[in-house]
This record gives sequence, structure tokens and C-alpha cells, in this order.
Amino acid sequence: MTYRICLIVNFVHNKTVAMRIGLIRERKNPPDTRVPLTPAQCRTIMQSYPGLEIVAETSPDRCYSDDEYRTAGIPILTDLSSCDILLGVKEVPVDVLIPGKTYFFFSHTKKMQPYNRKLMKGLISKNIRMIDYECLTHADGQRVLGFGFFAGVVGAHNGMLAYGRKHGLYQLPAAHEINSYADLLSFYAHLKLPPLKIAVTGSGKVASGILEIMSHMDIQSIEPLDYITNEYEYPVYTHLKGSWLYQHKDSGTYEREDFHKHPKDYKSIFHRYIPHTDLLMNGIYWDKAIARLFELQEVPQDDFRISVIADITCDPDGSVPLNVGASTITDPVYGIDRKTLNKVPPFIPGNATVDIMAVDNLPNELPRDASRYFGAHFEKYVLGPLLEGYDNDLIYRATICNGGTLTPAYSYMQEYAFGTD
Repeated sequence: MTYRICLIVNFVHNKTVAMRIGLIRERKNPPDTRVPLTPAQCRTIMQSYPGLEIVAETSPDRCYSDDEYRTAGIPILTDLSSCDILLGVKEVPVDVLIPGKTYFFFSHTKKMQPYNRKLMKGLISKNIRMIDYECLTHADGQRVLGFGFFAGVVGAHNGMLAYGRKHGLYQLPAAHEINSYADLLSFYAHLKLPPLKIAVTGSGKVASGILEIMSHMDIQSIEPLDYITNEYEYPVYTHLKGSWLYQHKDSGTYEREDFHKHPKDYKSIFHRYIPHTDLLMNGIYWDKAIARLFELQEVPQDDFRISVIADITCDPDGSVPLNVGASTITDPVYGIDRKTLNKVPPFIPGNATVDIMAVDNLPNELPRDASRYFGAHFEKYVLGPLLEGYDNDLIYRATICNGGTLTPAYSYMQEYAFGTD
């Protein structure tokens, strides 16, 4: 069977663009079941843009089945080589990349991650236009879309689950056992939490998801100074951003723009909160130039009160140095012995260990909800600029490579992309 490549009239530039969008099958292991566009969203988009065609590669793993796409009028194919644009979620294996195409997915290459260097080289050698979701930003640097909100939701849930189980205080089901955000929230209606103090870090979508769960669990918000001064008879959290986490090494001040330009000039002041925190929900963006929240030598000290850490942004050996590697959805928590710093089984009672929740694909526990959220933002903020053309600022800022070369904004990756192994 052949499929027609349809035409879209671009009214902004008064020109005609041939375009077919394909949803690729996820091939990373363990399987990720999320999708960039749900069947209903595909149908709505095609109705809104007569002539635009969306097809999907057959997949046994999607949270929305092939039949659900067919019912929505989306053809299911085994070969997407006729598509102009290919949408995925996770990294695509190099051997299945189709040369000369435009891809959207999370490539995890902008930080020059060693484990994805082969992928970066494959994108270059196959002349692929790589538009990374993570790099789709507004002019001020704010991310346009992502799964961060649901990472925060599930990560906060898992952190609370781990705390209750470690201390034998209450029980929560795993999010992936429920598979619905609405059903997840229903479990909180009758949940009565003990007094505990939670530190929430971060200011982006991940943090907003964490705060959403704090609200639904009826955990009270406390200002940072009150948090380190008082104890409470009910569960509380404090939200730590920017100036509450970092301080210039010389001036003792915090300026957001200067911090982002010169992060090495700043030190972490999170140590102020460690003696007052039972559970850390970590949602901050981190790279190697930014100070860790704390260092390993602080963990054996008597005032290290934290017994559970939900490292939701999950940078192994990153902002949380006790993160010794990602955990899995089916086995989300591991313990760290506070004295030896060795990995041990989780949920050991007492304060001899710190339990770490470090799942790196948290939104996959609520894949249908997370996919609807992501697809809605793609349709709202990205689809229009995409149809407008690749010279659109939003699209251009997110284009890592094109035609076998890095774009100027990513020229710092030259050795990573072209150097010898």
C-alpha cells in the first residue's frame, strides 16, 4: 500500500511544504511505553491542518496500542522512510536511524554524555537534523516541553512511599501498579501522614510536579527560615530555590544570571537544612560545574538527619553524591550505609542507612497521563513553529546538528562529535 505525502500551505511564508510526520517505535531497553502524541491528539492535529498526515510505526510496547491509533485514523506502518519528520521519546539506536531525516527525541548529548557519544557520531554521519526536545526553549532559556512535571509527580510519590516503608509508618501502592494519575490522587484522600520535614529543591517542571503531590497529600508549606528554626506536629515541606541553595564564595550573595554564567563561583549552602530534614526531594538541574548539595564526608556525621532521598532528576554521582546509579521502576530504591557508603538493601529500619530512590524514567510509571501532557504542549508550542519552517528561532535553537555538522550553538561539542574514541 502506498501513502500520499500531502501538502501544507504555510501562510506565514506563503509557500507550500510537503510533510509527513511519523511516530517511531521505542527501542531502548528496558522498554519505554510513552508516546510523543496520543491517538486523539494525532486525529485533532490532522483535523486542524488539512493535508498533514501522521503515521505510526508498529510497536508492541506503547501505552496506546496499534489498534487505538488505527481507530483514530492513524495508519500503522513497518517502514517510516517516506516520512519527513520522525518523533520519538528516548534515544534511537544508531543502526535504525534513517539517513537524511529530521528527528525529534531526547538525545541526551548536550552535556556530552559519554554513553551517547556513539549516537552523536551516528547523527552526524547519517546527515540527520537532530532537534532535541530538551533544547526547545523560549528566548529566556525556559524549557518549552518535557516530561518533567510527571517525573516530579511520580518521584514525589515514590519518595513518600519509600519513607513510609523504611520507617513502617504507612503504605502506598507503586504508581505503576495504578497506571492513572486520577487514581493515584484518590489514594491520598485518606492518607494521614506522621510529622516529617521535607526539603524540595528545584524551580522547573520537576519541582512543580513535586509541589503538586505535596498539596494533594496535605503537606504544609513552610518558609526556609521557619523550617530550620521550628519542629512541627504535622508534615511540612520547604521549597529551596536559587538563593536558598547557593551562595557566591566571596560576596555571600546570589544573583541568578551570574550563577548560570559562573556556577563555579558559587558554593552549596544546603548543609543548613540537613539537620532539619527527614526526606529530600531533589528536582534541581545539575552539571559538573555546579556544586553538589552535600559531600560524602557529611553523610556519617551525627547531624545528617536525612533518611530517604528521592533523586528525581537522577544524576548519578551528581548533585546527590549518594546516587550510585539509576534504579528501576520495578526495584526503585536501594540503601547506602552511612558509615561505609556501600550499597545495601533498602528499608533497613533506623538511621544507619540512607535510602535512595533514583529511577531515571519516572514518567513511564504513568505513561498515558504523561504522554497526554507532553503531546498537548508539543501541539501548543512546537507544531506551529515546526510547520513555519526550520529557520524559526524556537526550532533553530533546538537543532543540535544538520547536514553532517553541528549548528553554531553546539559547536562546543566538536571533539565529542568528531573526535576519535
